[in-house]
Amino acid sequence: MLGIDTLSPWLITYVVIVIMFCGWVQGALGMGFPMIATPLIAAVTNMQFAVVTILLPCLATVIVTLAKSPDFGIVLRRFWWIPLCGLPGAAIGAQLFVLFPQFPYALLLAGVILVYLGMLRLGHLEWPLMKRHHRISGVGCGLLAGLFESTANIAAPPLIIYYLNISLPPLMLVPAMNISFFVGKCTQFVTLVAGGIASPSQWLITLPLAVIATATCLIGTRTRSRIDGETYRIWMRRMLFAIAIVLMVQEAYDFLLA
Repeated sequence: MLGIDTLSPWLITYVVIVIMFCGWVQGALGMGFPMIATPLIAAVTNMQFAVVTILLPCLATVIVTLAKSPDFGIVLRRFWWIPLCGLPGAAIGAQLFVLFPQFPYALLLAGVILVYLGMLRLGHLEWPLMKRHHRISGVGCGLLAGLFESTANIAAPPLIIYYLNISLPPLMLVPAMNISFFVGKCTQFVTLVAGGIASPSQWLITLPLAVIATATCLIGTRTRSRIDGETYRIWMRRMLFAIAIVLMVQEAYDFLLA
């Protein structure tokens, strides 16, 4: 697998800047690290490299986010079963990632983003049936979140859809999401290490990035209360759309060169 030590100085600088920015976003908004970092790094390297490079930094920022969430205990008691539902999905997804590393996961990620944005635009995120059968819906969304976590490196859309539809208060949504992120990332890490997708040195070399992400995440937590939520959501949707387009163009370019 491509290692960060094999990159040019410019690419290493780019990766560090992406990690710094995504750590700050995770701290300021309580989520978003893998959703932003994965496509930005995969666009200039490949999906496998992106997943390995950001896994430990992402896990570090999730821990910081949970530690800074005042409602963590309440949310854990209420939604402890959601991340457990994601374990089978994460394990299956990680095995697929190990067995088929050349699969166009970037296109899968772009598709997930576009479907999610399309649902937002059409106003189809509120499903009364999901609210009436919240347990069954939670199991399904948890499984999908785990699967997407391990393959496309993004678990947020199924979880966002579920928590919005059961009318979870915003202050509880952040720790609820990150509980699932934590379990999913731990499962992904164990599975990828067991599968030998990267050498021990390639994992260790990402630890400085985890330190950087932790530092910027802590800085971001100080500004969380000052960010207008609606403004963020608008710009995040635009950013996600742009990232999805970049990923599709990149995949098309690689296909033409093959």
